[in-house]
Amino acid sequence: MLTEVFWTFLITSVIGMILALCRMMYKSKCYEFRCLCFTIKRNVEEEVEEHRFNIENGLKTSKSNDDL
Repeated sequence: MLTEVFWTFLITSVIGMILALCRMMYKSKCYEFRCLCFTIKRNVEEEVEEHRFNIENGLKTSKSNDDL
């Protein structure tokens, strides 16, 4: 029974850490983000311009003003 609890805890902890890392990568405003063997390149300037356009035109955005 103790080993089942240990493995359940370990698996959920690893999944939680992976999800937290993915969230950090998504919220990062870096052009290029590298972690272990993964590299993500994104155009942050276009995302910011799109967010400003949506605010100016009164459209709903999925991000809050704190994210900019």
